[in-house]
Amino acid sequence: MAKKKRKAQKVYVLSGGTGRTVSHVLESALAQFVDPVVNVVSHFQILTVHDAVKAVKDAAKENAILLHTLVSPEVREAVVEVATLEHVRTFDILGPALALLEDSLQTKPQRQPGLSHELSKERYNRIDAVDFTLAHDDGCLMGELDQADVVLVGVSRVSKSVTCFYLAYRGIRAANVPIVGRSDPPEELVKLDPAKVVGLTMNARRLTSLREARAETFGAAQDSYVDEREIGRELGHTNAMIEKHGWHWIDVSYKSVEEVAYEILKRVRK
Repeated sequence: MAKKKRKAQKVYVLSGGTGRTVSHVLESALAQFVDPVVNVVSHFQILTVHDAVKAVKDAAKENAILLHTLVSPEVREAVVEVATLEHVRTFDILGPALALLEDSLQTKPQRQPGLSHELSKERYNRIDAVDFTLAHDDGCLMGELDQADVVLVGVSRVSKSVTCFYLAYRGIRAANVPIVGRSDPPEELVKLDPAKVVGLTMNARRLTSLREARAETFGAAQDSYVDEREIGRELGHTNAMIEKHGWHWIDVSYKSVEEVAYEILKRVRK
């Protein structure tokens, strides 16, 4: 005897934003059932009472159940009122949690749809920026420099890499290009919009001290690497290069990474 085919249960989901939260909750709940037969109807970006009421009445016509994550008090109240009149079974996913937190925190929620999506987007941007910075550290993948939000240049030990990673954590796609000795800048760097390039510089005595500490920790280095006069020539060459190409520059001699990054952030986010 053939097994009787089950009729699909209509499930309406309403959200004032992208619908990610209500969709995830429904998916998680349905996962607890074996082969649930449902037909999901999604209504996202429900921002007005009119749109909410229409969705509830449509649900009533199809004998559907309704789940929602509406944060606007006016829209939520309209849904409750019409659902009661139309005998539509509803479940408010966010309402009880908001009420509990409001009482406990003794502060009002913002009641803006899509805030969780914005948090997820911000988190994704940070991950993307860190991945980009890892791949474009110390002059790697020069052909992709135009994809960076900012490119830091300078001689060895002026905190280019650590500043880039601090910026990446803030969602900025940062790359860095070392200037070795008194060499000319790479063609890919020169072609960039000058506003995108920031030169990091330092006084010769401070840089000599940092390089000597590095040489002591990691082993002997070439004499020129820790020679203050040669370092002065390197810095002079790099500073002239920065001026020639119209790049912004920052003296990082006695600034923390946070201070340097903050100055760069102000320029990038103008």
